[in-house]
Amino acid sequence: MIEKIYKLGIHVEKEYLYFVDEEGDVSRIKDLAQEKVVKVGIKKQPGYTYFIDKEGDVSCMKTSIEK
Repeated sequence: MIEKIYKLGIHVEKEYLYFVDEEGDVSRIKDLAQEKVVKVGIKKQPGYTYFIDKEGDVSCMKTSIEK
């Protein structure tokens, strides 16, 4: 199940790859040049994947497999 974490409404440009970086902020990369887009400070939890969804918001989903 996907959970929306922050509503940011980032305008996503197709030539960039957007992601939640190590500091929990939204960054983007193009041609190995990385730049910070928005400082958010998300505290990432293990077993979850964080991403920028189609609305330009930060979302996450559980990715660990329980045994």
